[in-house]
Amino acid sequence: MRNTAKLTAAVLAAGTLTFGLTACGSQKDSASSDYSGPLVVAASPTPHAEILDYVKDNLAKKAGLDLQVKEFTDYITPNTATEDGSVDANYFQNQPYLDDFNKKRGTHIVPVVTVHLEPLGLYSHKVKSADALKSGATIAVPNDAVNEARALKLLAANGLITLKDGTGSEATPQDIAKNPKNLTFKEVEAAQTARSLDDVDAAVINGNYAISAGIKPAKDALVLESAKNSPYGNFLAVKKGNEKDPRVKKLAKLLTSPEVKKFIEDKYQGSVIPSF
Repeated sequence: MRNTAKLTAAVLAAGTLTFGLTACGSQKDSASSDYSGPLVVAASPTPHAEILDYVKDNLAKKAGLDLQVKEFTDYITPNTATEDGSVDANYFQNQPYLDDFNKKRGTHIVPVVTVHLEPLGLYSHKVKSADALKSGATIAVPNDAVNEARALKLLAANGLITLKDGTGSEATPQDIAKNPKNLTFKEVEAAQTARSLDDVDAAVINGNYAISAGIKPAKDALVLESAKNSPYGNFLAVKKGNEKDPRVKKLAKLLTSPEVKKFIEDKYQGSVIPSF
């Protein structure tokens, strides 16, 4: 049985102060050398928390690591909780997203080790192929800057749209140069893209949310992001200054172990790809 506490963003917002005061010594000053107590890691439920739970149940004790996993269902609070010390680390994001987050929110989160890639995919309940999308079809895309750009690049890579020359990691529908099918785009929170499938013709969904919704990216995607040379590997991250925390170093080593690689390959069957 999983022993992972599930916290939504709303619950955390109401209880961050209390948790910070009672987290069994998990809150650390980045300049402190006192790293006693459990290592508390914020993570998205799937696959991040599942991977951490595997480490906790099978590898951590032997390595002398007391690991606690806290689940979050959004892409904001894991970073703000890491910044304010409510948790010690997080595992849910990629470099373009973190760069954008740090820039816009003034946080100081840094990566420690890259663990896996979740290919972004286009899915539909109404058509069996991307070519079958009709003129004027509506596609749901994540509304955060990095994932929306990533979604548009996926569509462009598969010939559904053409982006303007020089379009970067903050692309929006306004950066579309050619749209032969006259596709329209519905911008929704990344966590809601899978739920929108019945309301739109297709949706671009992050791998973790697809898996959580019972979708198998390697099998069900109309088109799937290539893993080759991808900048979107998901990593363990901490607030700057805590990279040398011996507990973090232990977890980084375990997350990139042969045992974890086999676990990811066996459990996710190509829908999550080890990056090490």
